[in-house]
Amino acid sequence: MAIATLGGGCFWCVEAVYKDLEGVSAVLSGYAGGTVPHPSYEQVCTGTTGHAEVVQVTYDAAVLSYADLLRIFFTIHDPTTLNRQGNDVGTQYRSVIFVGDDEERRVAESVRDEIDAATVWNGSIVTEIAPLPAFYPAEAEHHDYFALHPGAGYCRVVIAPKVAKFRKAFRDRLKQGAA
Repeated sequence: MAIATLGGGCFWCVEAVYKDLEGVSAVLSGYAGGTVPHPSYEQVCTGTTGHAEVVQVTYDAAVLSYADLLRIFFTIHDPTTLNRQGNDVGTQYRSVIFVGDDEERRVAESVRDEIDAATVWNGSIVTEIAPLPAFYPAEAEHHDYFALHPGAGYCRVVIAPKVAKFRKAFRDRLKQGAA
């Protein structure tokens, strides 16, 4: 199994999408990239810790390549907006790929450049690619948030449309029973 650590805005949105993806065995919401050890959600939300909301995706590289995992990443959020995803604004919502080694960096840069050249987005990609720092799991109430609170306002208005768009675009990559 391999692990990718990705930030694409609100971790609830990113987690909800990757949980449906064939080859993914676990997705854990958390924080990375900042200077405060073991930060709380409230601290991260202030934008002063340097941490981004991220997910750690555990996946089977024989089923899902790191490159394909990143191609999906670049379609499920807007990687052209600096420190922002929709109404979520601040460095904690930045687009970031934390890499564990030189090969992951090479693949991340290659996929970023591929997506940028394909002009999938109207602007240039601003996704940060940085060495993997310490990862701090989010508090339990943030795990499986969309699955546990599908009727909550943010889930209905923001997350549900992203999940629906992902399921439509990647229908052939979904786990059995995800629809």
